[in-house]
Amino acid sequence: MDAAHDATLLHTVTDGVATVVISHPARRNAMTAAMWRALPELLGGLADDRTVRVLVLTGAGATFCAGADISSLTGDAADDDPRALAVAAEEALAAFPKPTLAAVRGFCVGGGSQLAAACDLRFAEEGASFGVTPAKLGIVYPASSTRRLASLVGPGWAKYLLYSAELVGAETALRAGFLNELLPAGQLDKRVAEFTRILASRSQLTQAAAKEFTDGRTDRDAYWEEQAAGSEDTAEGVTAFLERRAPRFTWTP
Repeated sequence: MDAAHDATLLHTVTDGVATVVISHPARRNAMTAAMWRALPELLGGLADDRTVRVLVLTGAGATFCAGADISSLTGDAADDDPRALAVAAEEALAAFPKPTLAAVRGFCVGGGSQLAAACDLRFAEEGASFGVTPAKLGIVYPASSTRRLASLVGPGWAKYLLYSAELVGAETALRAGFLNELLPAGQLDKRVAEFTRILASRSQLTQAAAKEFTDGRTDRDAYWEEQAAGSEDTAEGVTAFLERRAPRFTWTP
């Protein structure tokens, strides 16, 4: 069977947490053109689902994503531009209106690192490897992806990764600022489940505004003040704190 037939994006929604799984076992979860193309539509549907409060992106099995499937770089169709498809998927992930978390095992390389960087948070298991590899292929890394990487790790580390295309271990990725948390072997799923429960319990109003502001959009102060004034989240948060109970926030994007 053609390995591309086993390449797909799986998703589930449980208790407010949407999990998207990159599944292409024959190629270490490398993304085909069809997978790049499908991701924005999938994310759009999950963004519109009001039961979804958090999104987790991960890979099937022991690998997150080994990048783009090199065999798809030429494309089967004349209008296939794998670089443009990857950027569109990355931007759709970055624009997802709710908190996003990449849960990483094994290789997170090339296009996989683009997807992880486009998430708000990145948790990894010991033994994971990271690399930004266009210099191995003579590919110009997209400007938007370069800026996003530099905003995470700073220009020095971004240049180190881009110039060398070398893989770095999870401890180095944590030290560089690419990772938020590094977990012992066997603890990633438990910690992700625990942390996403916390995220799902918090105010989506606070999270949505914070996401815009930290991502550099600062022209909507008035909009968010209006949203806060029209929401009951603040009153509910204060009341719940005084009553020593969990708040029941109701604002949704």
